[in-house]
Amino acid sequence: MNILILGLGYSAGFFARAALARGWEVSGTVRSAEKAAELSRDGIRTLVFGGFAVSPALTKAVAEADAVLVSVQPAEDGDPALGPLRAALMAAPNLRWIGYLSTIGVYGDQGGAWIGEDTPSAPTNARTRQRVDIEEAWLQLGRDSGKPVQIFRLSGIYGPGRNAITKLRNGTANRLIKPGQIFNRIHVDDIAGVLMASLAQPRQGAIYNVTDDEPGPPQDVITFAAELTGLTPPPEIPFEQAKLSQMAASFYGESKRVSNALVKREFGYAFRYPTYREALRDLAAAGE
Repeated sequence: MNILILGLGYSAGFFARAALARGWEVSGTVRSAEKAAELSRDGIRTLVFGGFAVSPALTKAVAEADAVLVSVQPAEDGDPALGPLRAALMAAPNLRWIGYLSTIGVYGDQGGAWIGEDTPSAPTNARTRQRVDIEEAWLQLGRDSGKPVQIFRLSGIYGPGRNAITKLRNGTANRLIKPGQIFNRIHVDDIAGVLMASLAQPRQGAIYNVTDDEPGPPQDVITFAAELTGLTPPPEIPFEQAKLSQMAASFYGESKRVSNALVKREFGYAFRYPTYREALRDLAAAGE
């Protein structure tokens, strides 16, 4: 299998390494030559693409790809990859799977209710409204080309180097208490696992929630990490007293419980980390 990753960041990097472990050929795009050189040392053929000019090497990579994973952050005017590469993607002769990494933020605030893929999107800010538009643009490419496009809506991403334990160690952890605040999370290994499962059985127009089994208050994760490691947890702070960035405030303005039943039912996928507890135990044991 020949995999092309548009936007080779944190989550996509774990998928890339999982693909390499299977003996697949992996190429990916980054924004700078320095990052390209770093990732190339890991065995990933890396190309520089900033969302404007498309190099001959990238055009060739699209033409040779069996699967394309899109993990680029939206630009002000939409998806930076779709416009420049749409014609090449439409014409790619071997392409049989396109995956777009989105966010459960498109559901907006659901008042802590359980939701699934059939829940209508209800974005609450410009950023998530744009995500809904970009999802639709990728799905339209699938309809126009006949190539299977899948949307993966990710919950709060964590994994090695980015988790509650590292936040405790570097002093960035907090425990803001907002009654009724509930959300899900997902380990990067399970993101890679779900993508692998989808590659084995593409379905045009599919939307999947990629999330763990147990939504819960964010402060509970920090408390568990502190108990696990013996580190001192930060004090609890009432939400009303917190000074938050615009991004953090929008996060705390939404509460929902997201179901992963479709992923389990359609793929028979068994989550490696069904809750944060199993994951943090493994991360702590690995020296995190």
